[in-house]
Amino acid sequence: MQLGFIGFGAMGRPMAEHLLHAGHELSVWSRRPEAAAALVAQGAQWRASPAQVARHAEIVCTNVTGSADVEGLAFGTEGLAAGLAPGCLHVDFSTIAPSAARRIAARHAASGVDFVDAPVSGGSGGAQSAALAIMWGGKSALATRLQPIFAVLGKTIVHVGEAGAGQVAKACNQMVMVAAIEATAEAARLAAAAGIDFSKVRAAMLHGSAGSRVLDVFGGRMAIRDFRPGVEARLHHKDYALLMDEATRIGAPLPVSGAVAQQLNSLMSQGWGGDDTSSLLRVLDAGCGMDPA
Repeated sequence: MQLGFIGFGAMGRPMAEHLLHAGHELSVWSRRPEAAAALVAQGAQWRASPAQVARHAEIVCTNVTGSADVEGLAFGTEGLAAGLAPGCLHVDFSTIAPSAARRIAARHAASGVDFVDAPVSGGSGGAQSAALAIMWGGKSALATRLQPIFAVLGKTIVHVGEAGAGQVAKACNQMVMVAAIEATAEAARLAAAAGIDFSKVRAAMLHGSAGSRVLDVFGGRMAIRDFRPGVEARLHHKDYALLMDEATRIGAPLPVSGAVAQQLNSLMSQGWGGDDTSSLLRVLDAGCGMDPA
């Protein structure tokens, strides 16, 4: 297939590489050309603008940070919309607001272009191993067309509903995951306050009903106090802002998520947004007058 790809961060770059290595023709563009240099070296074609990427692709994939970034790529000067022909498809792997996904879909539809919001879960490790969970929203009739792309990138692919539904699913995913990170941090703080080694507590918990990937990965970082970023906390903070905004808009009560959002706010205020989300433990330490290093 003739594909376009824009967005080469920790998730986007390995995803684009998988598509290229699967035999698809890939056109790329980036605000920082060096971000796409490795892909160009592997055979991708550099284009001068998002519009040029779209002119050389039947499907364009984007994976950037936020709603404004996606809308800017799609409809800004020399954006995708200037190059997408009727019948083309824009697949966005970013995590953005459900309302933004619906708005982008409507604007594309006016030009005969389909839009799919397909946020992913699994982190950079899942992207590198092509084991992502992909939750997508859009016309169900697009499933066959999307299969050659999704099959290269993920192991779990679920069509959730119409445009925007994928983002709602991702919000639910983040809500449960980050709440579990906060609960793990609180367990670590309780163990420390009781004078017990959390690494031993965690080892016992991993084989009990509390065992989970969050306890394994994020709890493991807490146990050795290694807060180098696996997932930068600022990204979870951004995702939580999106889901709390959506909850406010539709009147969904989320009391636990509200508390977790405040802990993420505290984390950001301490300047730890570039560190791992396991730094939620440091927020609790600081609140107890402990050294959060």
